[in-house]
Amino acid sequence: MARVQTVLPTPAELAILNVLWDLGEATVDDVVKNQRSRPNYKTVQTVLRIMEEKGFVRHSTRGRVFVFEPCVSRKQVGKRSVRKLLAQTFGGSPIEMMINFLEAAPLSEDEVSQLESLIQDYKRGRKKHA
Repeated sequence: MARVQTVLPTPAELAILNVLWDLGEATVDDVVKNQRSRPNYKTVQTVLRIMEEKGFVRHSTRGRVFVFEPCVSRKQVGKRSVRKLLAQTFGGSPIEMMINFLEAAPLSEDEVSQLESLIQDYKRGRKKHA
C-alpha cells in the first residue's frame, strides 16, 4: 500500500510526473518516448515502481500493460517545493524569498502589474476570511 506523500520527488521522478501530468496517464513506453533524454525502459519501470511506493503514482492494468497516473498534482508538488525552499533557504521569510526572486529574474512592466494585481487579490481574499 502506498504511504501518504510528504517528500518531494527526485529530479528523475519529477521528469516522469511532468509526462504524466501532460498526458494524464501513460505506460512505461509512453513515458520513455515523451522524455527528451530517452531514458532506459527498465530504469523508468523501476522509478515508477518506487514512485508508486512513495504515493506519487498508481497503476491500473490494461491487458498485459500497466498504465500509470499521477496521485499528486503539479500544484501540490509546487507548493511543497516552495515551502521547502522557503524554510531551507530563506529562514521561512516570504519577503526574503521574493526579494531574491525579483533580483534573480527581473520582471517586465506587464509582469509587475500582474504581480501587483495578484497581491491586491490576495489582500482582498484575506480580508474576507479575517
